[in-house]
Amino acid sequence: MKKKEIITLLAIIILAVVLRFYRLGTTPPSLYWDEASLGYNAYSILTTGRDEHGEFLPIARFIAFGDYKPPGYIYATVPSIALFGLNEFAVRFPSALAGTLTVLVTYFLVKELFTINKTIKQFNNIAIAALAALLLAISPWHIQFSRAAFEANLATFLSIAGVYLFMKGMKNGKFLVLSFILFAFSMYTFNTHRIFVPLLVLGLAAIYRSQLFAQKRWTVVAIVLGIALVVPQIPFLLSREGRLRFEEVTIFKNLDPVVTANERIARDNNAWWSRILHNRRVQFSLEFAKHYADHFRADFLFVSGDGNPRLGTRDQGIFYPTELPLILAGIYFLIRKKHPAAIILFFWWLVGVIPAATARETPHALRTLNVLPVPQIIASVGAIALYQIVKKKRLYLIVLSISYVLFATSYLHTYFVHYPDKWAGSWQYGYKQMINRVSQMQGDYDQVFITNKYGRPYIYLLFYQGFDPRLFWTTRVAQRDWYGFWTVESFDRYRFGGIPDKSSSQNQKWLIVAAPTELPKEAKRLELVYFPDGEVAFEIGELR
Repeated sequence: MKKKEIITLLAIIILAVVLRFYRLGTTPPSLYWDEASLGYNAYSILTTGRDEHGEFLPIARFIAFGDYKPPGYIYATVPSIALFGLNEFAVRFPSALAGTLTVLVTYFLVKELFTINKTIKQFNNIAIAALAALLLAISPWHIQFSRAAFEANLATFLSIAGVYLFMKGMKNGKFLVLSFILFAFSMYTFNTHRIFVPLLVLGLAAIYRSQLFAQKRWTVVAIVLGIALVVPQIPFLLSREGRLRFEEVTIFKNLDPVVTANERIARDNNAWWSRILHNRRVQFSLEFAKHYADHFRADFLFVSGDGNPRLGTRDQGIFYPTELPLILAGIYFLIRKKHPAAIILFFWWLVGVIPAATARETPHALRTLNVLPVPQIIASVGAIALYQIVKKKRLYLIVLSISYVLFATSYLHTYFVHYPDKWAGSWQYGYKQMINRVSQMQGDYDQVFITNKYGRPYIYLLFYQGFDPRLFWTTRVAQRDWYGFWTVESFDRYRFGGIPDKSSSQNQKWLIVAAPTELPKEAKRLELVYFPDGEVAFEIGELR
């Protein structure tokens, strides 16, 4: 690498670091419950070697809430907590680091992608690599998921690094082995990758079959090792718990298409042609196609993004509007020039949407994160190709730069200034503030009752108090529903659920934490905990 190239790459990485680590512990404004669960389970592993349920070093999954989390992010958080302590920054550090490294790997992936086939006459691979890395560094989609403990972000880094090493492996088989190791690890990190990675690897193998055959020994070693690493997951995936997790989110367990198909067949007097036309498999195929197409809607891509405020600001699409013409231009030039990279990029994007399309909620920014950094690479190809054909090159660069600066500044202002206040409740804001006060006051009370209104309060008590996992195991009272989800009813002095009244106090002194309007009339209100917008989050009271 030349000095100019190194300086450019270093500047991009510094920008990526700033955008991912600045105020990491406070923006987003609180840990949502999955982050708290990941963090506490990592803390439990660090201090006891067991998870919150007392299982020793789980391999295939962590039980957690009964949602059976993949283990990858939890184990990645263990050294972070050992280094920084049990806090928000430590829990989010692996994601922010993975996000930064993804920008770096994208640079080298693009260089490899546009040189491996020795067809770079029409493209400046260094310029495309630098621009793709820059676009990913400032991407609202990638920033959103790099700044919280999203397992998908770590899995995406692993799969991108896996593709990069796969490309390197076409020249040196040793890299192929490392590639399959990373692919396997990504499948231990996020559920979507258990579908996406095998499809991606099969596609890469088909595209580069001749190179793989030329390195049979390393190819066999990589495949055998990859399978060996994935095998420990299989018993869980085939278990009732594994199936329930899949059935919870998949459209293929939704009975509505079956009911619709049966109704239409009945209206057609059970005609043979109607049984073919309205076959439930046809209905499910149409449902899948609709969900797949949802991820290419203009409002999702360029206007408002994901409807879940934890997965976006809802004021910005997953791409900047500037990227629409660049992506279209990139697609056009890649096809027109018949560049070999086009097959990989298009296949990657199209396959990356498949797992998300099988889920009930669409479009979904989290479950399609594995598409990155393909859109940024295609947009970079479009930007460079347009630069080569426009006459007023300086004007083109000025307009493009100003456009990106305006949209990126607007997004970052929204994200760091308005978003934390507007959507604090969606991030379970208030738990930390409430628990800090409860921890100071609880010594004067026999029991502490905490509302379940905002969901899973027990995990926040465990996290923010650094509660001894061994004491939690021995005092926990929990119920498991048919779907496998656990509801913790109590542990130690803490009780969760409905707020009791005075008649059940049994001459004890209770500390009550209630949502607005839940505090019993007989209780003495002690303090209020507020959301950033001034609305009351919790009422803390006393009941004798």
